[in-house]
Amino acid sequence: MTTIDVRAGRLSQEKLALNFADSHPPLDSGNAIVEANRCYFCYDAPCIAACPTAIDIPNFIRKISTGNLKGSAKDILSQNIMGGMCARVCPTETLCEGACVRETQDHQPVRIGELQRYATDKFFDSGETIFERDEATGKRIAVVGGGPAGLSCAHRLALLGHETVVFEARDKLSGLNEYGIAAYKTVNNFAQLEVDFILEIGGIEIRTNQKLGQEVKLDDLRQKFDAVFLSVGLGDVNSLGLENEELEGVYDAVDTISELRQSGNLAELSVGRRVIVIGGGNTAIDVAVLSKKLGAEDVTLAYRRGPEQMSATWKEQEFAQTNGVRVKHWVAPKSLQSENGHVCGIEFECTELNPEGKLVGTGELRNMEADIVFKAIGQTLVNSLDSATEMPETTGGKIAVNSKYETSLAGVWAGGDCIRSGEDLTVQAVEDGKQAALAIHRKLT
Repeated sequence: MTTIDVRAGRLSQEKLALNFADSHPPLDSGNAIVEANRCYFCYDAPCIAACPTAIDIPNFIRKISTGNLKGSAKDILSQNIMGGMCARVCPTETLCEGACVRETQDHQPVRIGELQRYATDKFFDSGETIFERDEATGKRIAVVGGGPAGLSCAHRLALLGHETVVFEARDKLSGLNEYGIAAYKTVNNFAQLEVDFILEIGGIEIRTNQKLGQEVKLDDLRQKFDAVFLSVGLGDVNSLGLENEELEGVYDAVDTISELRQSGNLAELSVGRRVIVIGGGNTAIDVAVLSKKLGAEDVTLAYRRGPEQMSATWKEQEFAQTNGVRVKHWVAPKSLQSENGHVCGIEFECTELNPEGKLVGTGELRNMEADIVFKAIGQTLVNSLDSATEMPETTGGKIAVNSKYETSLAGVWAGGDCIRSGEDLTVQAVEDGKQAALAIHRKLT
């Protein structure tokens, strides 16, 4: 019989503090100058085209090399108001750094993300400001959702002279930056420090604990405001589709990461001795590494396809493995095994691609013991608009928008993870919010 071993306090406070320190310590001034001088300052820089927010990367790096850190930060933040967070969480290896000329030349790209963090951190530490609002327009816009897309939209609208009211369902702003990213990636409460910086512009009213469809209704917003921007994210987690999925010990990865991020004492969080994470994205990587850092003895990430098909980048996969996470490819969960109502293992079926390229089971079964199982196989849009007289059209499970981020409803725009504009990344959400704000501004003025 399998022994279930789930408990808190597996590691000392000292060990936990070490495990949850900044996973990528920032550059010091000397290293930043050396790294900045590695840039070729390309005229037709491919790194700019690879950045969803189109930051002028050679220009901000050149300003670091000359000591103009405020100018460097302005180049970054004018294009991406959450440039500080994106410097920490962007998959730069597949975006700007992946396109760097030095990457194609000698496989050692300029460390653009670290330089971006250096410039923005130094600017935040200075307490200076770089933004000033335009003359008031008298227009009011409702922004539903205080995550990256919503805050980006609200800031740009405020900059253009409009008044915005942000309706956020939770206690804090910043969305997944606050609730859904591994703690070791964004330490020292940086998400909220960035929120404070964004709100300094003025003209942005915040109303928390206002959930769409409950405390706030879309019909009311459309009547009371000149425009509405929906940035509601993806609030539900995909199911494994297994019979006894509600067993004790089977959890949503996103909820667990949120619990950890809001915990005041990591030693009070329970963790299994044997943990299995099902999924292949960044959330799966995060919860697997977090489990290991909390003291789990054996952590396995199981994915139904190969490493090339995982949405987590090669760098994230490598990070997980160097932190003790075992990755199993080509296995799909078939059934959950239980003991006294608690999960104790999973039966997997081995998978492969048939000659037509379709994923199929081979019939070969494998069993893995587990005290805790995490589901991390993607998120879906929660339909919180069903109380509205009219609902925006959806496509592929997300809100449909045109090239100007307009939904099918007059006066309603949308952006972020709730639409299909690119990968579900913080940097893409920021760009969505910025472009939607510009579209709203043009429409209203």
